[in-house]
Amino acid sequence: MIRIENLFVAPKEELDEIKKEASSVDKKKSSKYLLWNINIEVGKNEIHSILGKNGSGKSTLAFALMGLDSRIEIKKGKIIFQGKDITTKKPFERARLGLAMAFQEPARFEGLSVEEFLFLSLKLRGQNNFGQNRKKEIEKSLEWVGLEKKFAKRKLDEKLSGGERKRIELASVILMKPKVMILDEPDASLDIIVYNELYDILLKTKERIGCSIILITHREEAGLIADKATLIENGKVVESGPFRKVMRTYCQREGRKERCYEMKVFLRKKSNN
Repeated sequence: MIRIENLFVAPKEELDEIKKEASSVDKKKSSKYLLWNINIEVGKNEIHSILGKNGSGKSTLAFALMGLDSRIEIKKGKIIFQGKDITTKKPFERARLGLAMAFQEPARFEGLSVEEFLFLSLKLRGQNNFGQNRKKEIEKSLEWVGLEKKFAKRKLDEKLSGGERKRIELASVILMKPKVMILDEPDASLDIIVYNELYDILLKTKERIGCSIILITHREEAGLIADKATLIENGKVVESGPFRKVMRTYCQREGRKERCYEMKVFLRKKSNN
């Protein structure tokens, strides 16, 4: 579905300096790289968790996949999506091919209603329909993420809670009907009840749309839904494989063995139910 091959990412303003320091990736690593030789493959209908502590490069990887951050640039490597090289494609081109992303901090669009914001996703999908079809699809997406239809008339302002804004942004991604969803810590700052609801939404979305999900997180609970995982540390891949195996490595490296054991017992009980 999507494959990242030998990806090197650096801050754009330092690219010229990096070129002088290293003419090939075989030379000694420059500390200026944000991501170093990243190789990850995400299969069809797979939930793949990207694990790592804050500052490890997880969000940088998400932005590189979508081509969104003008402050960074891919130095070497490729991003292959459904057999096509999309490394140099613009964000809207990647979106139309079937990539979509929800941010860790949902965007604010003061003055826009929720309906107007969600309509942008329909336009990106190539649907400019007005009238009842638009309204029904938007209301359906809100119900999908656990919000009432009346939220369509609300404004995207400070009166919305953080959880509500995250749900609305997730609805906007779902409306695009992507082939791959990139979710940057959608479970951050959520309590245990809410993130369980979130994981249920993601599982339902995967099954109904038939998409893959790249779930960027540092929570052990992602094992409730994740098939595989990749652990990133200091911009490099430490391990990639089945979620539980990679999570165990993460817990050990971060001194969280007790928490990892608790989750292992919990996940075993859940799988036996």
